[in-house]
Amino acid sequence: MYSNKEQVNILTSLLVAHGVRHAVVCPGSRNAPIVHNLNECPDIACYPVTDERSAAFYALGMSQARRQPVVVCATSGTALLNLAPAVAEAYYQHIPLVVISADRPAAWIDQLDGQTMPQPDALGRFVRKAVSLPEPHDDDERWYCNRLVNEALIAAMQGGGGPVHINVPITEPLFDFSVPLLPVERKIEYAAADMSPATLSHITRMFLQAKRPLLISGQPMNPLFDEAVTLVGDDETYLPDFVLYIGGSIVSKRLKRFLRKAKETWVVNATGEVNDTFMNLTHIFQGDGEAVADHIRFMMVMEPHPFMQKWDELLTRIRQQADAYEPAYSQMAAVKYFERYVGEAQIHYANSTAIRLANTFAKHPVWCNRGVNGIEGSLSTAAGFSVVSDDRVFCVIGDLSFFYDQNALWNQNLRGNLRILLLNNGRGGIFNMLPGLEQSPARDAFVAATHQTSAEGICQQNDVVYLSASDMPQLRAGIDTLLNIDSTRPVLLEVFTDAAADEQVYREYYRDIVKCNKDIVTD
Repeated sequence: MYSNKEQVNILTSLLVAHGVRHAVVCPGSRNAPIVHNLNECPDIACYPVTDERSAAFYALGMSQARRQPVVVCATSGTALLNLAPAVAEAYYQHIPLVVISADRPAAWIDQLDGQTMPQPDALGRFVRKAVSLPEPHDDDERWYCNRLVNEALIAAMQGGGGPVHINVPITEPLFDFSVPLLPVERKIEYAAADMSPATLSHITRMFLQAKRPLLISGQPMNPLFDEAVTLVGDDETYLPDFVLYIGGSIVSKRLKRFLRKAKETWVVNATGEVNDTFMNLTHIFQGDGEAVADHIRFMMVMEPHPFMQKWDELLTRIRQQADAYEPAYSQMAAVKYFERYVGEAQIHYANSTAIRLANTFAKHPVWCNRGVNGIEGSLSTAAGFSVVSDDRVFCVIGDLSFFYDQNALWNQNLRGNLRILLLNNGRGGIFNMLPGLEQSPARDAFVAATHQTSAEGICQQNDVVYLSASDMPQLRAGIDTLLNIDSTRPVLLEVFTDAAADEQVYREYYRDIVKCNKDIVTD
């Protein structure tokens, strides 16, 4: 039996029609009719998560894993605002996150009624579409409600996908579950346009005709470009005159600064959005960037381009050097050893130092919340991914990111396929690498947030298998266990390192790269 709230039933019916199969639901009374319907519907699997901020990142991870729209449902009031970090992340990653918020009747806004605030458009420009459903009383209002839900769900999948917000005002009484069947609702179909062969041919021809073309792919990874740009410096013989950028976030600030000196950039992305990352955008095309890149790579095999060969040789040399480099015990050593043996898996990296180490040692695509680059929610995203995946899912994460998002482990849905490599050096280690910040007496305590916290107690309270390492033998043994142990519960390895030693190893690595490539380095 379903709720007697007609707008809730219209919404539920259309969610199913548009292919929604997973919903993360948060506790509350105002959203109880929606949660009841989602749970009652045989086509939708529900996953309860108490912390709304974590819940939204869970849904983000599920949508990443399934490549389908996923609902996160919150009750009225400030509960909606707690979803904002994940919504912003979904916006820049083009993830079809469907935010459904229950609401109080509009008449009670600003009347000091509990859990009542202006909820329509509360998520601002971080959603592709925001609608607030009417409570239907006649056929016109039912048509309007149907249209609004269709518009929102189409927007979630248009142009590569993105988050949308469906606000649902619900009047009391709330708890009448007497409707036997959902209504059969009109589904408005959306057909995406594919890039034409003529357009693909034009892009390829312009790329191959350029004197110094460079193909740049954003997230999921940008391997070793940071090291390459460090070596190249101001050497204009490596500077492209034509950049084909197939979208996605770029981790390396050095690379972005370098490519801002290029003459021209063409962008291919799924949305047709203007992403002027290098500040020299002249053309943008809506389409499958990876398909365009694959076509160009195929053409390059047939007829190699000297400039691309020049860059390939540089990146190959750096890769060989990175493979040969054996760092002392540190976060870098932990990631290198992990990547050497991890094999086939879904691997999430948190932002800051973790993803930068991935770009050095990972030889496969990785997941990372680079849309906004926030540290919050990295663990929840990986955890949500693991809930709907049959693969092993790893999360490599720094200490501040982990402790900020520890509620990701406070969840009944987790299984043994979630594995966590926690890099704990007692601070935000990236702040050691920012020139000039060392002059501030506030750096350590207030900027880098130094601490002496361990994850052991968190693991105990959440029934997570806990491992730790404080030296190289323990690190190797711990990673071997993390990768191979059979467990029905998540497994976490906490690697304790010294922040100053981490910084020294990181700088030594770059000095070693430069030393071994003196013939490339320019003055």
